[in-house]
Amino acid sequence: MDKQKQSRPIAGVGWMIVTGLMFVGVTAVVKHVGNGVPAAQAAFLRYLLGVVFLIPMIKPILDAHLTKRQIKLFAFRGVVHTIAVILWFFAMARIPIAEVTAMNYLSPVYVSIGAALFLGERLPPRRLAAVVVALIGALIILRPGVKAIEPGHIAMLGTAVCFAIGYLIAKQLSGEVSAPVIVGMLSITVTIGLAPAAIAVWVTPTLPQLGWLFLVACFATAGHYAMTLAFAAAPLTVTQPVTFLQLVWAVLLGAVVFGEGVDGWVIFGGAVIMASVSFITWREAVARRQITPPVTATKV
Repeated sequence: MDKQKQSRPIAGVGWMIVTGLMFVGVTAVVKHVGNGVPAAQAAFLRYLLGVVFLIPMIKPILDAHLTKRQIKLFAFRGVVHTIAVILWFFAMARIPIAEVTAMNYLSPVYVSIGAALFLGERLPPRRLAAVVVALIGALIILRPGVKAIEPGHIAMLGTAVCFAIGYLIAKQLSGEVSAPVIVGMLSITVTIGLAPAAIAVWVTPTLPQLGWLFLVACFATAGHYAMTLAFAAAPLTVTQPVTFLQLVWAVLLGAVVFGEGVDGWVIFGGAVIMASVSFITWREAVARRQITPPVTATKV
Protein backbone atom coordinates (compact mmCIF):
# COMPACT_ATOMS: atom_id res chain seq x y z
CA MET A 1 0.00 0.00 0.00
CA ASP A 2 2.84 2.41 0.83
CA LYS A 3 4.40 1.78 -2.58
CA GLN A 4 1.09 2.50 -4.25
CA LYS A 5 0.80 5.78 -2.39
CA GLN A 6 4.35 6.74 -3.31
CA SER A 7 3.65 6.00 -6.97
CA ARG A 8 0.81 8.54 -7.27
CA PRO A 9 2.19 11.83 -5.93
CA ILE A 10 0.75 13.88 -8.80
CA ALA A 11 -2.76 12.58 -8.06
CA GLY A 12 -2.28 13.28 -4.36
CA VAL A 13 -1.13 16.83 -5.02
CA GLY A 14 -3.99 17.36 -7.48
CA TRP A 15 -6.64 16.21 -5.02
CA MET A 16 -5.09 18.32 -2.27
CA ILE A 17 -5.29 21.37 -4.54
CA VAL A 18 -8.99 20.62 -5.07
CA THR A 19 -9.34 20.22 -1.29
CA GLY A 20 -7.81 23.64 -0.74
CA LEU A 21 -10.07 25.26 -3.32
CA MET A 22 -13.16 23.74 -1.67
CA PHE A 23 -12.16 25.02 1.77
CA VAL A 24 -11.33 28.45 0.36
CA GLY A 25 -14.86 28.32 -1.09
CA VAL A 26 -16.18 27.67 2.43
CA THR A 27 -14.22 30.67 3.67
CA ALA A 28 -15.48 32.92 0.88
CA VAL A 29 -19.15 32.09 1.41
CA VAL A 30 -18.96 32.50 5.20
CA LYS A 31 -17.21 35.83 4.71
CA HIS A 32 -19.94 36.86 2.26
CA VAL A 33 -22.71 36.01 4.74
CA GLY A 34 -20.73 38.01 7.32
CA ASN A 35 -22.64 39.48 10.24
CA GLY A 36 -26.00 39.02 8.51
CA VAL A 37 -26.48 35.84 10.54
CA PRO A 38 -25.01 35.48 14.09
CA ALA A 39 -21.96 33.21 14.24
CA ALA A 40 -23.59 30.45 16.31
CA GLN A 41 -26.69 30.41 14.10
CA ALA A 42 -24.66 30.41 10.87
CA ALA A 43 -22.61 27.49 12.16
CA PHE A 44 -25.76 25.60 13.21
CA LEU A 45 -27.42 26.11 9.83
CA ARG A 46 -24.25 24.97 8.04
CA TYR A 47 -24.41 21.65 9.91
CA LEU A 48 -28.19 21.32 9.87
CA LEU A 49 -28.36 21.85 6.11
CA GLY A 50 -25.58 19.30 5.71
CA VAL A 51 -27.54 16.56 7.50
CA VAL A 52 -28.50 15.19 4.08
CA PHE A 53 -24.89 14.06 3.68
CA LEU A 54 -25.22 11.94 6.85
CA ILE A 55 -27.70 9.47 5.35
CA PRO A 56 -25.03 6.95 4.17
CA MET A 57 -23.47 7.04 7.65
CA ILE A 58 -26.58 6.09 9.65
CA LYS A 59 -26.22 2.32 9.16
CA PRO A 60 -22.51 2.17 10.11
CA ILE A 61 -23.28 4.18 13.27
CA LEU A 62 -26.11 1.83 14.28
CA ASP A 63 -24.00 -1.24 13.49
CA ALA A 64 -21.07 0.05 15.57
CA HIS A 65 -22.85 -0.64 18.92
CA LEU A 66 -20.92 2.13 20.62
CA THR A 67 -19.89 1.65 24.25
CA LYS A 68 -20.62 4.20 26.98
CA ARG A 69 -16.96 5.24 26.93
CA GLN A 70 -17.03 5.81 23.16
CA ILE A 71 -20.27 7.79 23.39
CA LYS A 72 -18.72 10.00 26.10
CA LEU A 73 -15.66 10.61 23.94
CA PHE A 74 -17.81 11.45 20.94
CA ALA A 75 -19.90 13.80 23.09
CA PHE A 76 -16.79 15.57 24.42
CA ARG A 77 -15.39 15.88 20.91
CA GLY A 78 -18.73 17.34 19.83
CA VAL A 79 -18.52 19.97 22.59
CA VAL A 80 -15.00 21.15 21.73
CA HIS A 81 -15.71 21.08 17.99
CA THR A 82 -18.90 23.08 18.58
CA ILE A 83 -16.89 25.77 20.37
CA ALA A 84 -14.27 25.72 17.61
CA VAL A 85 -16.85 26.16 14.84
CA ILE A 86 -18.59 29.06 16.60
CA LEU A 87 -15.25 30.80 17.17
CA TRP A 88 -14.25 30.21 13.53
CA PHE A 89 -17.48 31.72 12.19
CA PHE A 90 -17.04 34.63 14.64
CA ALA A 91 -13.46 35.26 13.49
CA MET A 92 -14.33 35.00 9.80
CA ALA A 93 -16.74 37.92 10.08
CA ARG A 94 -14.19 40.15 11.84
CA ILE A 95 -10.65 39.67 10.55
CA PRO A 96 -9.17 39.23 7.06
CA ILE A 97 -9.48 35.83 5.36
CA ALA A 98 -5.69 35.50 5.11
CA GLU A 99 -5.27 35.85 8.87
CA VAL A 100 -7.97 33.25 9.60
CA THR A 101 -6.33 30.83 7.15
CA ALA A 102 -2.80 31.39 8.46
CA MET A 103 -3.78 30.99 12.11
CA ASN A 104 -5.70 27.80 11.36
CA TYR A 105 -2.33 26.23 10.47
CA LEU A 106 -1.57 26.18 14.21
CA SER A 107 -3.96 23.27 14.93
CA PRO A 108 -1.50 20.51 13.90
CA VAL A 109 1.15 22.14 16.10
CA TYR A 110 -1.17 22.06 19.09
CA VAL A 111 -1.88 18.40 18.30
CA SER A 112 1.85 17.63 18.64
CA ILE A 113 1.92 19.40 22.01
CA GLY A 114 -1.25 17.65 23.20
CA ALA A 115 -0.01 14.23 22.07
CA ALA A 116 3.14 14.73 24.14
CA LEU A 117 1.25 15.97 27.20
CA PHE A 118 -1.72 13.59 27.23
CA LEU A 119 -0.95 10.57 25.01
CA GLY A 120 2.61 9.95 26.13
CA GLU A 121 4.13 10.72 22.74
CA ARG A 122 7.79 11.69 22.68
CA LEU A 123 8.63 15.26 21.67
CA PRO A 124 12.28 15.03 20.53
CA PRO A 125 14.39 18.22 20.43
CA ARG A 126 13.96 18.72 16.67
CA ARG A 127 10.18 18.43 16.85
CA LEU A 128 10.12 20.68 19.92
CA ALA A 129 12.18 23.25 18.00
CA ALA A 130 9.70 23.04 15.10
CA VAL A 131 6.81 23.70 17.52
CA VAL A 132 8.62 26.76 18.90
CA VAL A 133 9.22 28.01 15.33
CA ALA A 134 5.50 27.61 14.56
CA LEU A 135 4.56 29.66 17.61
CA ILE A 136 7.01 32.34 16.46
CA GLY A 137 5.14 32.28 13.14
CA ALA A 138 1.94 33.03 15.06
CA LEU A 139 3.63 35.98 16.76
CA ILE A 140 4.73 37.26 13.34
CA ILE A 141 1.09 37.24 12.23
CA LEU A 142 -0.26 38.86 15.40
CA ARG A 143 2.66 41.24 16.08
CA PRO A 144 1.43 42.18 19.57
CA GLY A 145 2.38 45.72 20.44
CA VAL A 146 2.81 46.62 16.78
CA LYS A 147 -0.79 46.22 15.66
CA ALA A 148 -4.05 45.81 17.54
CA ILE A 149 -5.05 42.25 18.42
CA GLU A 150 -8.73 41.94 17.52
CA PRO A 151 -11.31 39.64 19.16
CA GLY A 152 -11.22 37.65 15.91
CA HIS A 153 -7.54 36.82 16.50
CA ILE A 154 -8.28 35.56 20.02
CA ALA A 155 -11.15 33.53 18.59
CA MET A 156 -8.83 31.90 16.05
CA LEU A 157 -6.33 30.94 18.74
CA GLY A 158 -9.19 29.24 20.59
CA THR A 159 -10.39 27.64 17.36
CA ALA A 160 -7.01 26.04 16.71
CA VAL A 161 -6.78 24.67 20.26
CA CYS A 162 -10.30 23.21 20.14
CA PHE A 163 -9.77 21.62 16.73
CA ALA A 164 -6.56 20.05 18.07
CA ILE A 165 -8.38 18.56 21.08
CA GLY A 166 -11.07 17.18 18.78
CA TYR A 167 -8.48 15.61 16.51
CA LEU A 168 -6.70 13.91 19.41
CA ILE A 169 -10.00 12.36 20.53
CA ALA A 170 -10.69 11.21 16.98
CA LYS A 171 -7.19 9.72 16.87
CA GLN A 172 -8.01 7.61 19.92
CA LEU A 173 -11.32 6.45 18.43
CA SER A 174 -9.93 5.74 14.95
CA GLY A 175 -8.57 2.38 16.07
CA GLU A 176 -11.95 1.35 17.47
CA VAL A 177 -14.59 2.46 14.95
CA SER A 178 -14.74 3.14 11.21
CA ALA A 179 -14.20 6.51 9.54
CA PRO A 180 -17.91 6.93 8.58
CA VAL A 181 -18.85 6.49 12.25
CA ILE A 182 -16.31 9.13 13.36
CA VAL A 183 -17.45 11.62 10.69
CA GLY A 184 -21.15 10.93 11.23
CA MET A 185 -21.01 11.19 15.01
CA LEU A 186 -19.11 14.47 14.75
CA SER A 187 -21.80 15.99 12.54
CA ILE A 188 -24.60 14.74 14.81
CA THR A 189 -23.04 15.93 18.07
CA VAL A 190 -22.01 19.32 16.65
CA THR A 191 -25.47 19.93 15.19
CA ILE A 192 -27.02 19.15 18.59
CA GLY A 193 -24.38 21.21 20.40
CA LEU A 194 -24.90 24.26 18.20
CA ALA A 195 -28.70 24.23 18.54
CA PRO A 196 -28.99 25.97 21.97
CA ALA A 197 -26.43 28.63 21.03
CA ALA A 198 -28.22 29.24 17.73
CA ILE A 199 -31.65 29.53 19.37
CA ALA A 200 -30.27 32.07 21.87
CA VAL A 201 -29.30 34.49 19.10
CA TRP A 202 -31.79 33.45 16.41
CA VAL A 203 -32.74 35.83 13.64
CA THR A 204 -34.94 34.74 10.76
CA PRO A 205 -32.61 34.01 7.83
CA THR A 206 -33.53 34.94 4.28
CA LEU A 207 -33.77 32.34 1.53
CA PRO A 208 -30.53 33.59 -0.08
CA GLN A 209 -28.73 33.25 3.27
CA LEU A 210 -30.00 29.67 3.62
CA GLY A 211 -28.82 28.97 0.10
CA TRP A 212 -25.35 30.34 0.83
CA LEU A 213 -25.03 28.29 4.02
CA PHE A 214 -26.13 25.13 2.20
CA LEU A 215 -23.37 25.91 -0.30
CA VAL A 216 -20.95 26.02 2.66
CA ALA A 217 -22.05 22.50 3.61
CA CYS A 218 -21.55 21.33 0.00
CA PHE A 219 -18.07 22.86 -0.24
CA ALA A 220 -17.05 21.44 3.14
CA THR A 221 -18.27 17.93 2.27
CA ALA A 222 -16.56 18.03 -1.12
CA GLY A 223 -13.38 19.28 0.54
CA HIS A 224 -13.28 16.43 3.04
CA TYR A 225 -13.98 13.89 0.27
CA ALA A 226 -11.20 15.29 -1.94
CA MET A 227 -8.87 15.24 1.08
CA THR A 228 -9.62 11.52 1.58
CA LEU A 229 -8.72 10.84 -2.06
CA ALA A 230 -5.50 12.83 -1.65
CA PHE A 231 -4.48 10.75 1.38
CA ALA A 232 -5.24 7.54 -0.52
CA ALA A 233 -3.03 8.64 -3.42
CA ALA A 234 0.06 10.00 -1.63
CA PRO A 235 1.64 10.23 1.84
CA LEU A 236 1.30 13.30 4.04
CA THR A 237 4.89 14.31 3.34
CA VAL A 238 3.79 14.96 -0.26
CA THR A 239 0.36 16.52 0.35
CA GLN A 240 1.00 18.57 3.50
CA PRO A 241 3.13 21.34 1.91
CA VAL A 242 0.48 21.82 -0.81
CA THR A 243 -1.93 23.14 1.83
CA PHE A 244 0.13 26.34 1.96
CA LEU A 245 -1.53 27.25 -1.36
CA GLN A 246 -4.71 27.86 0.63
CA LEU A 247 -3.08 30.91 2.17
CA VAL A 248 -2.10 32.19 -1.28
CA TRP A 249 -5.66 31.76 -2.52
CA ALA A 250 -7.07 33.30 0.67
CA VAL A 251 -4.87 36.39 0.18
CA LEU A 252 -5.99 36.72 -3.45
CA LEU A 253 -9.65 36.17 -2.53
CA GLY A 254 -9.53 38.73 0.26
CA ALA A 255 -7.83 41.31 -1.96
CA VAL A 256 -9.84 40.83 -5.16
CA VAL A 257 -13.32 40.02 -3.84
CA PHE A 258 -13.47 41.64 -0.40
CA GLY A 259 -11.01 44.51 -0.83
CA GLU A 260 -8.74 43.37 2.02
CA GLY A 261 -5.16 44.62 2.04
CA VAL A 262 -2.30 42.19 1.36
CA ASP A 263 -0.21 41.90 4.54
CA GLY A 264 3.22 40.45 3.81
CA TRP A 265 3.79 39.68 7.49
CA VAL A 266 0.72 37.41 7.53
CA ILE A 267 2.01 35.52 4.49
CA PHE A 268 5.48 35.24 6.04
CA GLY A 269 4.09 34.07 9.39
CA GLY A 270 1.85 31.53 7.66
CA ALA A 271 4.82 30.24 5.66
CA VAL A 272 6.84 29.82 8.88
CA ILE A 273 4.02 27.84 10.52
CA MET A 274 3.47 25.71 7.42
CA ALA A 275 7.19 24.94 7.12
CA SER A 276 7.21 23.86 10.76
CA VAL A 277 4.15 21.62 10.30
CA SER A 278 5.69 20.07 7.17
CA PHE A 279 8.93 19.36 9.07
CA ILE A 280 7.03 17.70 11.93
CA THR A 281 5.08 15.60 9.41
CA TRP A 282 8.32 14.55 7.69
CA ARG A 283 9.93 13.58 10.98
CA GLU A 284 6.90 11.47 11.89
CA ALA A 285 7.08 9.77 8.48
CA VAL A 286 10.74 8.95 9.13
CA ALA A 287 9.76 7.51 12.52
CA ARG A 288 6.90 5.61 10.78
CA ARG A 289 4.10 7.00 12.92
CA GLN A 290 1.52 9.70 12.31
CA ILE A 291 0.30 11.96 15.08
CA THR A 292 0.27 15.38 13.47
CA PRO A 293 -2.80 15.78 11.24
CA PRO A 294 -2.82 17.47 7.86
CA VAL A 295 -3.91 21.10 8.09
CA THR A 296 -7.08 20.28 6.16
CA ALA A 297 -8.15 17.68 8.74
CA THR A 298 -8.98 20.51 11.16
CA LYS A 299 -11.67 22.27 9.18
CA VAL A 300 -15.32 23.10 9.78
